[in-house]
Amino acid sequence: MRCVVDNTLKFKEKLEEYLEDCELIINEPLKNHTTFKVGGTADLFAIPNNYEDIIRMIDFCKKNKMKYYVLGNGSNVLVRDAGYRGLIIKTSHLNEIKVQGKYVIAQCGAELKDVAKICTKHSLTGFEFACGIPGSIGGAIAMNAGAYDGEMKDIVEECVVIDDELKIKTLSREQLELSYRNSAIQKYGYIALEVKIKLDNGDNKNIKEKVEDLTNRREEKQPLDVQSAGSTFKRAPGHYTGKLIQDSGLKGYSIGGAQISNKHAGFVINKGDATANDILNLIGHIQKVVKENYDVELEPEVRIIGEE
Repeated sequence: MRCVVDNTLKFKEKLEEYLEDCELIINEPLKNHTTFKVGGTADLFAIPNNYEDIIRMIDFCKKNKMKYYVLGNGSNVLVRDAGYRGLIIKTSHLNEIKVQGKYVIAQCGAELKDVAKICTKHSLTGFEFACGIPGSIGGAIAMNAGAYDGEMKDIVEECVVIDDELKIKTLSREQLELSYRNSAIQKYGYIALEVKIKLDNGDNKNIKEKVEDLTNRREEKQPLDVQSAGSTFKRAPGHYTGKLIQDSGLKGYSIGGAQISNKHAGFVINKGDATANDILNLIGHIQKVVKENYDVELEPEVRIIGEE
């Protein structure tokens, strides 16, 4: 352990030389940065102040053969108990939101709920579907997040990214290749920096009523008052995933501190004392039972990172 710490300290000192004013933390508990509230520590953890910081960090990691992961709101991520051996780059400081007529430009770390509030304030309609999705807009565009009657591909105009050569470039809607929970950002390993969406002028009263309606529907059907990462699995083609799990008799089933929600079987929740291993074991059990009962293979929507 001492050797690992010493090595991490050396990397920290070297990386700080690359950066102007960015704090680097050793052994940061990642449970503090994800909505599941589980997982081990990151060797190094940083919150960049600008896009150049991100490029410098990734460049450093590539040159030093260090793993890295760019984290938004941590709402769709499960960190294993052994933690992450590398650098976690959290984008929470990059959260500026600007309105230019019918366009809204949001930095990658802006939370969807805050973008929704700005859209409502300016009587812009089309973003209501995202008002209750827990996450950042960078993560939302990378996975083409959606809910109820909309998804990101319906409103995005363009996205500024860091490409695989560490160049900043702008991708059009077509170049983003948005599909169900996928995009060119995931496909090519790009980093989303800034998203530009195009909305329509609307009636402020109607927009508020729609946001309230969608919020109420979520609260009635989803376990929003407990720790989870949202929907655990992607939609199985031709099926409702939550119904497959419920019809398999698994609603409420627990392993350790992890449980299939009694409110919505598509959600795995942390009852308060779960480990990442509990959650992973429960995910595996769900996949096994649904496969046996319906010959359907469920694919996790939540991203799993860290040491096995």
